[in-house]
Amino acid sequence: MAGTYHNYIDGEWVGSETGETFENRNPADQSDLIGHFQQSNSADAERALEAADEAATEWANTPSSERGRILSTVAQQLAERKDELTDTLVREEGKVRSEAAGEVQRAVDIFDYYASKARDVGGTVKPASSPEKTLYTVNEPLGVAALITPWNYPIAIPAWKIAPALAAGNAVMYKPASLAPNVSRKLIESLDDAGLPDGVINYVTGPGSEVGATFTTHEAVDAVSFTGSQKVGNTVYEQAASDQKRIQLEMGGKNPTVVMPSADLEEAVDIVASGAFGVTGQACTATSRAIVHEDVHDEFLDRIVAYAEDIDIGPGLEGGEMGPQVNQSELDGTLQYIDLGESEGATLETGGTRLDDDDHADGYFVEPTVFSDVDPEMRIAQEEIFGPVLAVISAPDYDTALDIANGVEYGLSASIVTDDLTEANRFVDEIEAGVAKVNEKTTGLELHVPFGGMKASSSETYREQGEAGLDFYTISKTVYMNY
Repeated sequence: MAGTYHNYIDGEWVGSETGETFENRNPADQSDLIGHFQQSNSADAERALEAADEAATEWANTPSSERGRILSTVAQQLAERKDELTDTLVREEGKVRSEAAGEVQRAVDIFDYYASKARDVGGTVKPASSPEKTLYTVNEPLGVAALITPWNYPIAIPAWKIAPALAAGNAVMYKPASLAPNVSRKLIESLDDAGLPDGVINYVTGPGSEVGATFTTHEAVDAVSFTGSQKVGNTVYEQAASDQKRIQLEMGGKNPTVVMPSADLEEAVDIVASGAFGVTGQACTATSRAIVHEDVHDEFLDRIVAYAEDIDIGPGLEGGEMGPQVNQSELDGTLQYIDLGESEGATLETGGTRLDDDDHADGYFVEPTVFSDVDPEMRIAQEEIFGPVLAVISAPDYDTALDIANGVEYGLSASIVTDDLTEANRFVDEIEAGVAKVNEKTTGLELHVPFGGMKASSSETYREQGEAGLDFYTISKTVYMNY
């Protein structure tokens, strides 16, 4: 029997004041009810904010070594629960096991990384203009950080927001996406078990219009970090900026991979296909456009179609290679874009169909889809789809390919496949994206370097991950010590 799960406020698991819950179901099998979660409202969010505000000063004054010890304990506990967390993630979000296991390991590694970095939240000493003066800086926590995360990486993205916020000495308000709240609930369990003081982290589930809006507008909140859609992100920005909160937004992408004639085509197909169809295309960094030089376009197209048709689609718990979309709305959106692509005049090379036979009847499965004859101005080449749909675009030369790659409103991740060093270096210099890759897929990130986008993909304020992840959660104080 499915359980009922609660909010975590001031060190206790508590029900919502509404007395209402919402269901969480397996996207690969809608008959599989995972649990009931709290349908919280603004009063619940305010209660959590009061707890965080009260706990913030004590946590800020906790020695950084102690903060790091707690984060290290969390990493150890997550590692011990890896199989459980992997199954939880597969069941509630739909990733296949290998993808889910990789994401859980990413969360382990992030907490381990920031456990050690907690000791580095210090400052710098600079030469002063007088021999009787010391000049230095101190990095201090902001206070209370409100974190809002999406459903597509429901433990990795919370980890890369929560861990640096805590390492820097902030109290945390956290709202997970309602489509995947369970694996992050277990992350909160590990933080509690590791000895995090009451009120330092608070977990509240429920609608963004109530919980999220309270997080972004409440006077007790000093910083807001959001990952999600551009539409919602813009709303968050407007709400949080009204009283000059520090803001960090990471939003959508329309990520290209450019394939040049010097590339190894087998390698290029593997890079593009894994970027386009991995995690069912449900990643902000997913490869949505393959911009292929005309000399190798036809052979590349034949190979990418064969690759897509060879993918085993099915539930991750049963060994599938590509899982379902997360819910009916996401599936409908993908199918609408496929219809749109055909109506715009693109050629549907393969896929494009919802799978609803016996093995797929209770899930949100769609075939990996490849379009050719795509004009760069078509909507399927301009707008984020968030499903396993790849637009293959022909280009006569490098300069045209680059113009096409840059010719969208987004600028998150981009890659080129080439053995030409000049093309590789030009691409790194000229691509309008926060992440530039050479001979790699657009997805996949190292945790110790900055991550973030340009243009409509980001607020272009602060980066996430690595040492840059700590910058967002601290403010610098300059000290003049005249002795």
